[in-house]
Amino acid sequence: MGKLKNCLSIADLEREARRRMPACVRGYVCGGTEDGQSLAESLRHFQRLGFVPRGLRDVHRRSAATTLWGQTYAQPLGFAPTGFSAIVMRDCDAALARVAREEQLPFIISGASTVPLERLQQENDNRCWYQAYLPGNMARIRPLLERLQRAEIPVLVITMDTCVGANRENLQRLRFTVPFRFSPQLLLDGLLHPRWTAGVFLRTVLSDGIPRFANLAHEMGPAITQDPPHGFRGERDLLTWDCIREIRQLWPGKLVLKGVMHPDDARLAVAHGADAVIVSTHGGRQLDSCISPLQALPGVRAAVPDDFPVLIDGGFRRGTDVLKAVALGAQMAFCGRPQLFGAAVAGEAGIRHAVSIFQQEILTDMALLGCSSLQELGPDLLRELAPAPV
Repeated sequence: MGKLKNCLSIADLEREARRRMPACVRGYVCGGTEDGQSLAESLRHFQRLGFVPRGLRDVHRRSAATTLWGQTYAQPLGFAPTGFSAIVMRDCDAALARVAREEQLPFIISGASTVPLERLQQENDNRCWYQAYLPGNMARIRPLLERLQRAEIPVLVITMDTCVGANRENLQRLRFTVPFRFSPQLLLDGLLHPRWTAGVFLRTVLSDGIPRFANLAHEMGPAITQDPPHGFRGERDLLTWDCIREIRQLWPGKLVLKGVMHPDDARLAVAHGADAVIVSTHGGRQLDSCISPLQALPGVRAAVPDDFPVLIDGGFRRGTDVLKAVALGAQMAFCGRPQLFGAAVAGEAGIRHAVSIFQQEILTDMALLGCSSLQELGPDLLRELAPAPV
């Protein structure tokens, strides 16, 4: 825990993680796409909203608990899906599932994860959500849905913003590809970061072999150094609302659409039987020059019924960020990079430390806002900040 005692914020964890990760891993975890405008905007918009706190309120019994579909979570925060997390920490997906269970947070398995979802379900008391990268081909979708039902996955999250691969120029420059390919540049990068090479790469390969595409389809896929059947993104550009309608007829659990930014898509989600949406720009890793999820949130919230859950991810680094999203109508915020920063710094203890930072900040900031429960948060506590003078 010594290495964590000076990490007082998520920003501290990120700085330490960046120092420890090789350039290719750092580029994958921290980078965006093209000019990085979507990624920067997701962080920047939080700074454009200021709080208007209330005083002399009884806040000594604060609770950040929130309930969604009958399940109570300790705070309005969840673990977003993070693919290829094995490059940050050996068996990282399993560690994330365990910490989420212990801390009473929702955990979304990434379709690009490398630990079989059946094992992750065991680590998480059968409460994992599953995020799918789906082709527009029901013959391929049906077997995956059957696997998810056998594993008793309660929530299916369909990502709708990855119809094609993005222009991730930063990864091309670093020679980092999916599927993973070795190159002299990557080998040199590993040699310059011996702690990562020994503690993550060699430990993983010697203990488990090359990680595999464990959850992309209805059966275990090949090693991440090989193309999966149909390619990594094969037929995703054929996925349409007609597919969502068919999936809704087949899927008995909760159905969530991730990547909803336009109010009309939120209305279509409701019309097609979705149980929730996640406002998201994929961590700034798909279309560049997007508005931030926080900026899109009010429009999405207004487009759906009051009792329809609207969730959000993108750029959450502070407890105040989470509370701003809740005040604008989000039932829960999801983060991806913060727990990976923690994993890179101190393994499972680092993931737990990231959660504790959010928890402490959320409860402290609720008191300073004059709120003892999340239900007391609303847009009346927020104002647009005046632009800085030129």
